[in-house]
Amino acid sequence: MKFTRRALFASAAAMASAAILTCTTPFFAAPAAAQDLTKLTFIQEWPTPDGFWIPWIVGSDKGFYAEEGIELEIVTPPTVADTMKFLGTGRAQVAFTTSMDIVFAKSEEAPVVAIGRYGLGNNWGILSPTGTSLSVADLKGKTIGIYNDAWTMAQLEMILADASLTMDDIKTVAASDDTVPLLLQERVDAITGITNAEGTEIVTVTGKAGEFLPAIEHGAPNAPIFALAANTDWLSENPELAKAFLRATTKSIAYAVENPDVAVEAFANRYAKAYDPAFINQQWLDTIPLFGKTDDKTLMNNEADWETLVTALSKFKVLETLLPATDYFTNDYLPK
Repeated sequence: MKFTRRALFASAAAMASAAILTCTTPFFAAPAAAQDLTKLTFIQEWPTPDGFWIPWIVGSDKGFYAEEGIELEIVTPPTVADTMKFLGTGRAQVAFTTSMDIVFAKSEEAPVVAIGRYGLGNNWGILSPTGTSLSVADLKGKTIGIYNDAWTMAQLEMILADASLTMDDIKTVAASDDTVPLLLQERVDAITGITNAEGTEIVTVTGKAGEFLPAIEHGAPNAPIFALAANTDWLSENPELAKAFLRATTKSIAYAVENPDVAVEAFANRYAKAYDPAFINQQWLDTIPLFGKTDDKTLMNNEADWETLVTALSKFKVLETLLPATDYFTNDYLPK
C-alpha cells in the first residue's frame, strides 16, 4: 500500500494512540538545556504526520528552536476540524493551518491571526492523467473528482467561469479523503488537488507527473494555501517569543530547502512507520519550489494576496461576513 497524506487519514483511527504519542513529543537540541527553554505548543493541520512539517522537524533536530529558547511541542489534532479549536482556545499558541481556516475561524470571532505564509502562492488546480492535458473549455461534460468543501467548490466555480461554464456543465464525484484513486481507477476524467499532495501521489504511484491546470491562471486568487497562525491573546503577551519562533522557522525552512536529503531523513527518523519514503521525498521536492528565494522575507504575508482572497470569497459568496484583508494577518513578528 502506498501511504499518502490523505490515504493515511483513512487508517488514522487504528494508529491514533501511536500517532499521539509520537507527535506530542517535545523537540529540543539537548536534554540538559531543557530547563532553560520555554515550551511552545505547535498544533498541526493534519491528524497524521505530514511532509509539510519537514522544516520544523529538521529545525528542531538541528537545535534552531532551542537556540531561540524554545522547546517546540509539535502536536497533531484529533481531526482536521480541531486545529483552529486548539489555537482559538489557547491549548496551542501557534498553528500550521490553511489561510481559509483562518478566515473561517475569524468569522466565528476566534482570537487567531496569520503570522507567516507557507509558500508564495496557490498551487491548487485540476489534475489529469499524463498525456491528457485539459483546458478549462475541455472540462465541459467531464467528470471531476473533488473534495466537498466550500473552498474547493468556490475555486472550481472560478475556473469554470473563465470559459463561461458553470457547475451544471460538469459532473462531480466527491471523495471523502483522497481524489487520486478516483483518477487512477479511471472513475473520473480529472481531479482537484494541489501539486505537492495529489500531484505528488500521482508521481509516486505511476512514475509520471500527470497534467496540471493551474487555478490561478483562470480566475482563482494566488493566495498561499497554508499559513502559520497564532493565538492573538498569546501574541499580545509574548511578542518576543513569537518573533523567536518565526526566526527559528525561517532558518528551518532555509535549511530544509538547501539540504533536502537531510531534511527528509529527519522526518523519516521521526515517523518511519507513517509514510512511504518515496512519497515523502517526492512531496518535499515538490514543495521546495513553492518557497521561492529563502531569506528573511520567506514568511512575509502579502497584503495583495489576502485582498484577492477576500475579494474572491465575497464574489462567490463563500462567506456572508468578511473582514478587511489586513485583519487576517500581521507581519509584526517577522525577522527584521
